[in-house]
Amino acid sequence: MAENEIPPKPEQEIPPTPGTPENETPPEPATPEAAPKPVASETTAAHPPAYDEFGTAKRSLPPVAPVAIAIVLVALVVGIIAYTQRAKPVAQGSIDGVWFSQPADLPSPMIVIAVTLRNVGEKTLYIKDLKASVKTEQGDQSDEAAAASDYDRYLMAYPDLAGHGRPLKVEMKIPPGAEQKGTVMVSLPITQQQFDARRDLTVTIDPYDQNPIVLHDQSGAAK
Repeated sequence: MAENEIPPKPEQEIPPTPGTPENETPPEPATPEAAPKPVASETTAAHPPAYDEFGTAKRSLPPVAPVAIAIVLVALVVGIIAYTQRAKPVAQGSIDGVWFSQPADLPSPMIVIAVTLRNVGEKTLYIKDLKASVKTEQGDQSDEAAAASDYDRYLMAYPDLAGHGRPLKVEMKIPPGAEQKGTVMVSLPITQQQFDARRDLTVTIDPYDQNPIVLHDQSGAAK
């Protein structure tokens, strides 16, 4: 070697890949082939699996018979509760007589209705309002009952209505088990002929904190 000549660098050795022989070229990776499609088994098609899938109607819906029995029992219980808790009548009564009057010198008629009212409830009944109505072929007519303080003045103008009893009064109280008789006086724009041919006559007694009590005339004419 010459004195000033630079010796060549030794070639760097490449370490072999682990697991690969030193002088052996690593195999190229195989190209993946398409996976074969599963072939439906004739045995599977002919014999379905021996279990039911959850979420289907067959597994989700309960049996019909127990559900129907449960519905009937619930309806029966609701019916019993509704029957025992139903609104019970607080009073009973009747219309005992009806009188119509229209003197020739007066433009409007007056009607007096005698009633009987019985308190069948457990609390004292207080009368809040009174009214009467008459149903005719021409329609319904109704009026608030005359105040008890006006009775004497009306009976002077309609003397043939006197003698049928004292009026029922607003704020009158009827104790439990007691009975009260009285009259209701109203003025309706109908004629004697329409009154005689009436289809219905009712007296409505409206107590405090209770349902109205409606009495129907059972002795009227054409119904």
